[in-house]
Amino acid sequence: MAERPASADPDLPLQLRRLLPPGVSASVGQIVDELGLTELAGQVSPTVAQDGRRRPYLVLNMVSTTDGRATVEGRSGPIGNAADRELFHALRTTVDAVMAGAGTVRVERYRRLVRDERARQVRHRRGLAEEPWACIVSGRLVLPADIPILSDPGARVVILTSSAASLQQPEGGAQIEYIRSREEGLLDLPSAMCELCERFGVRTVLCEGGPHTNSQLLADGLVDELFLSLSPKLAGGDVTDEALRIVAGPAIDPPVEMELVSAFECGSHLFLRYRLANAG
Repeated sequence: MAERPASADPDLPLQLRRLLPPGVSASVGQIVDELGLTELAGQVSPTVAQDGRRRPYLVLNMVSTTDGRATVEGRSGPIGNAADRELFHALRTTVDAVMAGAGTVRVERYRRLVRDERARQVRHRRGLAEEPWACIVSGRLVLPADIPILSDPGARVVILTSSAASLQQPEGGAQIEYIRSREEGLLDLPSAMCELCERFGVRTVLCEGGPHTNSQLLADGLVDELFLSLSPKLAGGDVTDEALRIVAGPAIDPPVEMELVSAFECGSHLFLRYRLANAG
């Protein structure tokens, strides 16, 4: 089914065609209602293998061109369509925390995560805090003070870092907490994720990249699912810092195996849900 035409009633939700498992079309709201991430977090009880501590259930949400590009001119926005954008925001209503690397937060100019009052009410009905924690992964704490989310008094921010420094917090800005965890001078991400669960009660995390953060999470076995929006676009170009794939950095050895759980289509864009076989 094609994307809703511009002339259609904007109050009617977009419909995505079910490909796997087969069934009737569904709105984005219906799709996210069916995810059951909190229930999965309770059933699977992810752990960090080194010491058995519990960590949150973590889902990557990424968009890619058909030839593998995660960004065009340094940003992900030009790749998706209306359904992708709607799904992007709807997924934020299903989790305790939304995570992103410092580079993504800088480039995408992150703001308060859930600004729409209706979406906040949806979170409340799901038994979640109206505003999710915004988790920023920044090993060296390289974050400019003018990022909008840091100055928003309604935002709740946790910074995962190996640095002992703190940001110069604007008066009346966001609530900012720190998880400081390091091993051999680098951010100990597995330990930081466990602390996120223990200190802040975070059961579910939606990670929005970027590709280097994805790579670290995958290498450490911290990812449980991948939501991939596959765009019917070819961007070409060599892989550079401005033209990355959804995972960047050293090769993952062995490669991570995945199982396709569901597939939807809208406007020739595919929306794929994978469960990782060797997480945690």
